[in-house]
Amino acid sequence: MIKFDVIVVGSGSGMMIAEAAVNNGMRTALVEKGKLGGTCLNTGCIPSKMVIYPADIVNQIKHAEVLGINASVDEIDFKGIMERTRNFIAEDRKHMEESIKHVRNLEYYPIEGHFINNYTMKVGQGEISAENIFLVSGSRPFIPPIDGIDNVDYLTSDNVWDLNVLPESMVIVGGGFIACEMGHFFSTMGTEVTLLSRSPRLLKQTEPEISDILITNLRQRMHIETDIEVNAVNKNRGSLEIIANNKEGERREYYSDTLFLATGRIGNSDLLKVQNTGVEMDKRGFIKVNERYETSKDRIWAFGDAIGKAMFKHVANKEAEIVWHGFSHGHFHPLDYDKIPYAVYSWPQVASVGMTEEEANNRGKKILIGEYNYIDTAKGAAMGEDDGYIKVILEKESYKILGGHIIGPYSPILIQEIINVMYTDDGAVYPLVDALHIHPALPEVVQRAFYNVRETEHIH
Repeated sequence: MIKFDVIVVGSGSGMMIAEAAVNNGMRTALVEKGKLGGTCLNTGCIPSKMVIYPADIVNQIKHAEVLGINASVDEIDFKGIMERTRNFIAEDRKHMEESIKHVRNLEYYPIEGHFINNYTMKVGQGEISAENIFLVSGSRPFIPPIDGIDNVDYLTSDNVWDLNVLPESMVIVGGGFIACEMGHFFSTMGTEVTLLSRSPRLLKQTEPEISDILITNLRQRMHIETDIEVNAVNKNRGSLEIIANNKEGERREYYSDTLFLATGRIGNSDLLKVQNTGVEMDKRGFIKVNERYETSKDRIWAFGDAIGKAMFKHVANKEAEIVWHGFSHGHFHPLDYDKIPYAVYSWPQVASVGMTEEEANNRGKKILIGEYNYIDTAKGAAMGEDDGYIKVILEKESYKILGGHIIGPYSPILIQEIINVMYTDDGAVYPLVDALHIHPALPEVVQRAFYNVRETEHIH
């Protein structure tokens, strides 16, 4: 048995803990069953944005016709796009792998480990233990109990990056972030895409107005069905037969050469056998923690995708900062999950922060709603952006910003203006509405949405 001061499980945001521990003279073990760098680098944020950006360029060229520019895309090198993505990630990971070998007081275990006793893990043929353990073990794609799924090949966000040949047709099961982003990518590349969403709308956590605009736009490039559940799949004369039922219970059949499952994610804590060290999981398999990210076992913390709360890389990084500060200094500053931002790199792009109108109403908030369209600003009109739209939510008495939701070009950039004001001391809208905004520039649409606030009883 090898004893350490700290064990970190997971090399995504867990690397922040490992680095801090080593820098503070603690003997540290890093356990990683997958590729160094975690989900974001290898199968998540980075590769998805690298393949999606070329798709955005293609759509910009097609949109140019509205502006009086006749241009065409002569050829798309799908294999080249995929190779560029893989090479970038491999190079980034290679630098990490080389540098980690030379870090004093850090022992790297590139192998799947699991707990066998209190504070004790089995890694390969050896055993390690530590007084302090940080579980940053991430998540993996959830594979739903579809009849016949074990007998067919399918893609997920884990293995899609291995493709070199563009599929002729694809059925995507899901209606969330990954489904919308991958639907945008593959349909733009030339694949005939069918997207089947169990939810009645896409991006069910966003504003209904945003979802409606998104689905209208995506339907111009792919077939989309909502309120439908896939329950069986089988091989049929060289293609896949996907069988589903709509909300009326009617059977629907779809045929495709490729199946992509984007049906959510589950934690990896079951693989770690955390129960053997006294750590409790919830019914979904995510690790239970309190507001300090402490598990049910003393001196074991968990955060990131492992706890299933807000499964974004920027959230996991912030949680890592909070956890380490609490561990090393005894001070704890909680993360306000009402101010979590996210972006979906579909076409059009979607970005949100904070509460939706429904969430604010459910909490009994007295609110004001502001809306504005890109096209009603000079820059939006110049861009020919008919569908760009923003919706903001304010607390009525204090003018505190509760949420902002945008669909349209550059929405992940525009949303930052709202995020920054939400993180001021009182979170009130005044700095945003009082600040001069360059005219004509797209951020005016954000300011005008707040100028345009009114009571919640409104019709969009």
